[in-house]
Amino acid sequence: EFIIGMAHRGRLNVLANIMEKTYKEIFFEFEGKNFDSESPHGGDVKYHLGYSTDVAAANGKKVHLSLCPNPSHLEAVDPVVEGITRSKIDFKYKGDYTKIAPILIHGDASIAGQGIVYEVLQMEKLDGYRTGGTIHIVINNQIGFTTNFKDARSSTYCTDVAKTVLSPVFHVNGDDVEALAYVVNMAMEYRQIFHDDVFIDILCYRRYGHNEADEPKFTQPVLYKAIDAHPNPREVYLKKLIAEGSVTEQFAKDAEKDFRGILQKQLDEVKAQDKFTDSIPMFAGAWQGLHLPSDRELYVPTDTSVAEDELLEIGKNLTALPTDKAFFKKIEKLFEDRAKMVDETHSFDWAMGELLAYGTLLKEGHPIRLSGEDVKRGTFSHRHAVVTLAESEEEYTPLNSIDTKAVFNIYNSLLSEYGVLGFEYGYALANPNALTIWEAQFGDFVNGAQIIIDQYIASAETKWQRGNGLVMLLPHGYEGQGPEHSSARVERFMELCADNNIQVANCTTPANFFHILRRQLKRDFRKPLVIFTPKSLLRNPKCSSTLEEFTGGRFQELIDDVNADPKKVKRVLLCTGKVYYDLLDKQQADKRSDVAIVRVEQLYPTPVHQILKVKAKYAKAKEFVWVQEEPENMGAWPYICRKFHNDKVVKLDIISRIEGSSTATGYAKQHAAQQLYIVNKAFETPGAKAVKEKIEKTTKKMAEAGAD
Repeated sequence: EFIIGMAHRGRLNVLANIMEKTYKEIFFEFEGKNFDSESPHGGDVKYHLGYSTDVAAANGKKVHLSLCPNPSHLEAVDPVVEGITRSKIDFKYKGDYTKIAPILIHGDASIAGQGIVYEVLQMEKLDGYRTGGTIHIVINNQIGFTTNFKDARSSTYCTDVAKTVLSPVFHVNGDDVEALAYVVNMAMEYRQIFHDDVFIDILCYRRYGHNEADEPKFTQPVLYKAIDAHPNPREVYLKKLIAEGSVTEQFAKDAEKDFRGILQKQLDEVKAQDKFTDSIPMFAGAWQGLHLPSDRELYVPTDTSVAEDELLEIGKNLTALPTDKAFFKKIEKLFEDRAKMVDETHSFDWAMGELLAYGTLLKEGHPIRLSGEDVKRGTFSHRHAVVTLAESEEEYTPLNSIDTKAVFNIYNSLLSEYGVLGFEYGYALANPNALTIWEAQFGDFVNGAQIIIDQYIASAETKWQRGNGLVMLLPHGYEGQGPEHSSARVERFMELCADNNIQVANCTTPANFFHILRRQLKRDFRKPLVIFTPKSLLRNPKCSSTLEEFTGGRFQELIDDVNADPKKVKRVLLCTGKVYYDLLDKQQADKRSDVAIVRVEQLYPTPVHQILKVKAKYAKAKEFVWVQEEPENMGAWPYICRKFHNDKVVKLDIISRIEGSSTATGYAKQHAAQQLYIVNKAFETPGAKAVKEKIEKTTKKMAEAGAD
């Protein structure tokens, strides 16, 4: 099996001549007859579409070929191809690298200029990411759009990045067909023996402009004068074949005439036909049995509960350390505290809620893969899914002690967002029955992978009919750590939400986190899941869940207030995430049963019907307010405001930080003042003079504390 990734140039050639996609199917796309006005998919240009097929080799054996769909962002498909390949190595080929290989087709400008190439190359020998060697084919046209190669790189060769991992590079004349065939075979043999990357630099040229209507002589008149006078590779090879007596000139003319006749016949048939339905189903192979959900299905409750005896048994596995191994005292104390949660208190913190979700899914036969920077321990030293012995580098993984055939794989990644997120997206694409998770070190750093989020995670389903169940964990919350360690940019994910394309959540309890992770594999459809995860709440005693919430509950898109009195409530606060606990402290300290705090745990798809039920419940409330700790132009508010701006039933006001160009202040005192302002403002009701005075005092302090 080969997994192929390439840009748009030459794609139709690859589809027709390598993938054996029928000419008729390609003509249908040119004629626009594959458009279906009733389809939920928006589609994409034909140069970006993927394809999958079985072709027969010369020896009669079948070879499966998959060409990945890709955006115009050059090289963005590279990590996706590697992730798909690794996923198939793990689950389809049981770790055998010789059965499948990735092929990446680059341009000379993009391989030298796009940093993602380097990120992917550095995965080559890493345990969590290696794929047994990639075949890199460089279409070296000596030009990038209108940029000469001398302006496109500082290195001698465009393939010099290969030197960083000591990969061999074959430079070959693109006009010499047989030399190229020889090199391809040699490269593949090298890959199969040494399981390393190998590069083929095909020195060639771009016959025409950057696209069908482009005039290359505007910028490269001398080069294109030479190209115009140069015979194309077919002519060069045909001349050689005729000279050596392999074919006759008449044979070549007849072959070309017959071929053009076939093309014309199929084009005429396409023009006579009204419509064409794509031949490749969206849910085939590993995706068999899954489907696109209806709007209703997205809101139907899913049973994610686990029997008490099973949950506690798994909990015992997770909290027991081997007695014959020496661990750090702090680790032993941590596991003792976790054991008490299982054996005595039956109250679980965030880390235990997460580990129990993994443990129960493993027990049910679902493989789990978790990767990202520092995920074994966790950025905030909370997870400790893998512990290291005190006197050695030996590691122990409690989740692997569970009696199951399903595998738990956890990898500390290289320091990369773009490459690793793309890899995990590809991994999840190939196996919807595994829980594939990528965690950012801090949510703030996720924008380093924005291309993968925009071009794949948010839009691949509508563009290319490719679903995905990837989970992204993004630590988020305002705790005075400054503008680079506060925000996962909730607003950017919310502006991508449409057509039920992704799920976005900000959970406030370990149990709800447990249930949403389990729900990801318990439904008959897959959607990417973005979860904004806590930092300070990891050790907040109030952020805990009882045993019953795991064994008898399910994921709650919205959590109502159990402290407020519906008959007395004058103001309803809607919020999401950590700010809830700041509001709760104020509510309890002031004994305010007249203000209800409602948590929106799932931001998208938005639980509008549940919000309307809350509105009906608090019928005497005069004010409904969205409260967030992010600035007004960030967080969920821009989306919530748009969602409810014309609503005649739910009219929302906003309490937040004032709009800002930066996500957060770098001054701890200013942060504390801003947070206090938000909380006090949220509980201000008409006639509350003392609260008003406090707000004015806090506001004065904020004004005097300059951000500079």
